[in-house]
Amino acid sequence: MKQILILLAAVLLLPLHTAAEEEPHYASALAEAQTGMLLGGTDADVQLPAGTQTKLMTVYLTAEAIEAGTLSPDTLLTVPAAAERYPGATVWLRAGEKMSVRDLLKAVITGNANDACITLAHHISGSEQAFVDDMNAAAFSLGMRQTRFADCTGTSAENITTAGDLALLCRGLLRFEILRPMFTAYRDTLRNGETELVSENRLTRDYEGLLGMKAGHGDSSGYTLTLAAERDGMRMIAVVLGAADTDARFADAKKLLKEGFSGYTVTTPDFSAEHIRPLPVRGGTAEAVLPETGGLRSIASPKGSRITAVTVLPAYAEAPVRKGERLGTAAFYCGDTLLYEIPLTAAADVPRRGLKETAALLLRALFR
Repeated sequence: MKQILILLAAVLLLPLHTAAEEEPHYASALAEAQTGMLLGGTDADVQLPAGTQTKLMTVYLTAEAIEAGTLSPDTLLTVPAAAERYPGATVWLRAGEKMSVRDLLKAVITGNANDACITLAHHISGSEQAFVDDMNAAAFSLGMRQTRFADCTGTSAENITTAGDLALLCRGLLRFEILRPMFTAYRDTLRNGETELVSENRLTRDYEGLLGMKAGHGDSSGYTLTLAAERDGMRMIAVVLGAADTDARFADAKKLLKEGFSGYTVTTPDFSAEHIRPLPVRGGTAEAVLPETGGLRSIASPKGSRITAVTVLPAYAEAPVRKGERLGTAAFYCGDTLLYEIPLTAAADVPRRGLKETAALLLRALFR
């Protein structure tokens, strides 16, 4: 008889809390994946229990190890004793058993398996605690400033995050193409078909343009969902935390994505040197220096909106001016909302004028 790991089990039909317990706080976020811009949501910056969404960081670090070449999808890992003893959702791993990285990832993504998380953590970092340290370092590098991880499975209520931070993690995960088939699978198998995995994310069956991510639930986190999809070349990310029930999280996430796809577009501001006046230089070998922009970034903005640029430059610069020296800023607005700023820097060196250059300048002025 096949072992069957079905996460949409009878437990989902039971009330999540007793009447005396406090309901999880609801939060959501909508983000555009190319720019990483947060476009909407509710309490997207409020810290809440991460729950099983914690496992997305375990997946992220594993994908990074594959990208770096320290692991391959076919690498066989030996299950540590700690994995066999781990509580919660499992794929019944036994100490000493060997399983490929690919299958362990499938067990985490589709099967929500804690024992697979522990196996990956021990191999990548040596222990779960060392792996947690790596998780927190990766979170910081992704800009997840309000996230703290306490384990690699989401079991502890001390795993905290925000809807906005999870959107950043999902954005990071989208770069790993190897994960796409796992994130979009509704059913999969391990052990030559002996263990069946069924995803809690029912949108894997029929949602248009689905790219991933993960559905979860827990006493402290409520019903959660991270979702990424692509339509007409644009990628959107929706995050729902603390939903009241399984239907609400899917309905809310789909509503957020619909708003994103129908209401926003991604553009790069039309801004070049033609929009910037030369900046006078006092005491220099040249009378002025041309400011130039750093890298322009794309912007996700409401369809039909107008992006305006405001340049901030001093009246003049004092020589010497070094190429690349910051002279001012260019700020981009959608209505009254500041989208981002970029530095305006000197396009060339302007050395300080010496006696010889000053005399030549005076002579030119006399004989004009």
